[in-house]
Amino acid sequence: MSEKKLSANEGIKTRSNYLRGTIAEGLADLSTGCLSEDDQQLIKFHGSYQQDDRDLRPDRRKHRLEKAYSFMLRIRLPGGVSTSEQWLKTDWLADTFANGTIKLTTRQAFQLHGIIKTNLKRTIKEINDVAMDTIAACGDVNRNVMCNPNPFLSSVHADALQAAKDISAHLTPATRAYHEIWLDGEKVQTSEDDEQEPIYGKTYLPRKFKITIAVPPSNDVDIFANCLSFIAIVEDGKLVGYNVAVGGGMGSTHGNEATYPRIADVIGYCTKEQVVDVAEKVVMVQRDFGDRTDRKHSRFKYTVDDHGPEWILAKLNEYLGYNLEPVREYKFTDNGDRFGWVEDETGDSHYTLFVEGGRVLDTADYPMRTGLREIAKIHDGDFRLTANQNLMIAKISKEKRPQIEALLEKYGMAKSHERSALRLATIACVALPTCALALAEAERFLPEIVTQLEEKLEQVGLRHDSITMRMTGCPNGCGRPFISEIGFVGFGPNRYNVYLGGGHAGQRLSKLYRKDVPASEIKPLLDPILEHYAKERQEGEHFGDFVIRAGYVEKTIQGGDFHKNIKPEAVALQG
Repeated sequence: MSEKKLSANEGIKTRSNYLRGTIAEGLADLSTGCLSEDDQQLIKFHGSYQQDDRDLRPDRRKHRLEKAYSFMLRIRLPGGVSTSEQWLKTDWLADTFANGTIKLTTRQAFQLHGIIKTNLKRTIKEINDVAMDTIAACGDVNRNVMCNPNPFLSSVHADALQAAKDISAHLTPATRAYHEIWLDGEKVQTSEDDEQEPIYGKTYLPRKFKITIAVPPSNDVDIFANCLSFIAIVEDGKLVGYNVAVGGGMGSTHGNEATYPRIADVIGYCTKEQVVDVAEKVVMVQRDFGDRTDRKHSRFKYTVDDHGPEWILAKLNEYLGYNLEPVREYKFTDNGDRFGWVEDETGDSHYTLFVEGGRVLDTADYPMRTGLREIAKIHDGDFRLTANQNLMIAKISKEKRPQIEALLEKYGMAKSHERSALRLATIACVALPTCALALAEAERFLPEIVTQLEEKLEQVGLRHDSITMRMTGCPNGCGRPFISEIGFVGFGPNRYNVYLGGGHAGQRLSKLYRKDVPASEIKPLLDPILEHYAKERQEGEHFGDFVIRAGYVEKTIQGGDFHKNIKPEAVALQG
């Protein structure tokens, strides 16, 4: 029996000369606003996606014009931390080269949209001029390493953030292609061996790889939804090490039961000195054993499912040359953000701002982007992006706090979080008009759904009760809908699959409740359930737990069981 044929992307990577391809030549071709198909795949490793405005497609087709091509750039921020200078540069780039907005992603990165090809190189150079970059923000490599933006102990956060930075730096591709193409770096002769990429090799990973670090009790980075996660273990106020979780991931494909979301398994414990080594060796296990024949089956979650968590642990120990220790006790209580003012143990203040859909922009009645620009001009702390698409103005000194409070008030941001708890717990991916994979709206539509449901929340007294709600335009799951208590996944234009029953702390998969629901029917579908929850919930019971107990959905467990009917009493509560 012959071996399966490698996926087309494997050939693209092999031929690319360590991610160079013909990107430089494509950028110089002024006859078109796009790049070749192969280079469209390679440019992802450099932090960019080629897109076009789908709202404009019909008119441009009618006039026989090329699609309105542009590029999205994703800026890596390990741990989601940006200096004021970096914020100001990103704000300037948004107006100068992009569409005038900044998108805060669910992975603590900046995204700029609407950059035309002739401005792409200049934009990337400007980003690098303030010690940021876009390399490995996309592509078949480790992507932006996430970290809790505001754990309860600032000293612990400093350690966790440094680990995120160390892992990110260590796993950054070694190829000089990024510097040559975008920063006019000196070209060097490459060979066919793997010395240029000692961790990844010449074909990198089978698919994207995602790493997070969380400090309990907050699971705001959703560790169970990521390929590899580290759960900080704190003893006597000091971070001593991390539990290691492997095999989480959200993506699936409509109608293909061989694809499914999966929550991670916690397999062991490492010291804080071992964390970079463990990250490297897990990546190498995926490099060597991940599926390179079927990209729908190539994420690390399938490698873990195919071989089993015990096999992964044994192989990881083999690669490490030592064994992980047994898992240590931990507990997560939620995965939301703490809005408003918080003071830490150092006396510094932090203000977390609600940013609907993660879109930083000015409107006629809410000049948020201008206000943040004015704050950045005087702020001597930093900005921290949350995994829920919100923004923390962090490390505000006692001296600066009165000025920043005045600016928050002046630009309407002082009461940004005075919204329903449901709205504060929402996430939406970009979806239409720029995402090529989107089947339905997300960022532009979720606020409308929340407004519709708020009427019932007010009636039944649930305005201040947090229920996690997420919407994505397709089943790839960039907004992590499959672990939210209410999830909407685009099925077609103005139609969604509705999921219920995810864990409030992100520890359990949701279950498909209704398939192919027209947008106009979402409110009448959910209103009775919200009313039932208000009347029948037990003390302290979260919505996701209630809908399982009340029989609206059955509990899900790992892997392919996402598509199977599992009775609630058949499995113990995960987490």
